[in-house]
Amino acid sequence: MKVKKAVFPVAGLGTRFLPATKSSPKEMLPLIDKPLVQYVVEEAVASGIEQILFVTGRGKHNIEDHFDISVELEAHLYDKGKDRELSRVREIAEMVDIFYVRQRQALGLGHAILCARDFVGNEPFAVLLGDDIVDSERPCLGQLLSVFEQQGGSVLALEKVPMENISSYGCVAADRINDRTFRVTDMVEKPARNEAPSDMAIIGRYVLTPRIFELLQNQEPGKGGAIQLTDAILKLSKEEHVYGCLFEGMRHDCGDKLGFLKATVDMALKRKEFSTEFEAYLRQRLS
Repeated sequence: MKVKKAVFPVAGLGTRFLPATKSSPKEMLPLIDKPLVQYVVEEAVASGIEQILFVTGRGKHNIEDHFDISVELEAHLYDKGKDRELSRVREIAEMVDIFYVRQRQALGLGHAILCARDFVGNEPFAVLLGDDIVDSERPCLGQLLSVFEQQGGSVLALEKVPMENISSYGCVAADRINDRTFRVTDMVEKPARNEAPSDMAIIGRYVLTPRIFELLQNQEPGKGGAIQLTDAILKLSKEEHVYGCLFEGMRHDCGDKLGFLKATVDMALKRKEFSTEFEAYLRQRLS
C-alpha cells in the first residue's frame, strides 16, 4: 500500500532555544531563508506524501500562517512586480494538503502520534520530526518508503553515531539484511555506552503501520508521565517485523544550538549566490 499521509508532531515548547522560542515556535526558526519545518515538509512532498497533519499545541499559529495563503503579502509582491518572490510564496501554500489537530496535553511523542489516529485511519503513514534536517540527494523519507515497499513492515531511520554520544538516542539491536537495511530485534532508549546494543541510533523519520495506534492507546506512561513512541514500537516489533534503514545523507540536529549553527554553515556553503564570499569570510575569521 502506498504511503500518502505524514504526521508532524510540533507541539513541543522548544525550551532549548529560549528566549527565541518564547513567542515563535522552534520549527519556525529560519535556516538561511526558510523555516526549519519547511525543509521537512519539502522532503515529505518529494517522497510522494500527499497529505500532512501537524499535531500542534498552544502558540503554534505561526506554522499555520506560514503554510496558508497570504493575501496581503501576495498583493504587495504583485504590485511591486516581484514575480520571483511571489512565486515562492505561492508555492508554499500550494505544495501539499495540510491539516491540523491540537495536542491538548504534553504527554509525549507517543501521545502526539495517537492524536493523529482519526486522520490516518487504517493506513500506513510516515512521521517526521521537524528539528532533524537531512541533506541528501534522495529524500531520507523516500529511502524509508523504499524499504517499506520491499519489506512490508514499519521502518525506522537509523544513523551511526559515536558511542560516546549513544546515550542521547534510542538505539537498536538488529539483524543485517543488506548494507543499509536491517530487521530490528530490540530497542533501548538512551542507554549507557556499555549497555548499548549497537551504534545505530533512531532519528526523526518513521514509517509505521496502523497497528501502532492500538499499542499507543494501551501504552502505560513512562518516564516523566510521557507516552513513549519507542516503547510502542518495541511492542510492535514483537507482533510484526520492524525494519531499520541506515539512510544516506547528512543529518543536522537542529533541536540543538550547536547542531543548528553547523546546519546554517553547511547549508550556506551550498548556496551558489553567496557560498564563495561566505567561505572566504569563514577562512578569514578562522585564520
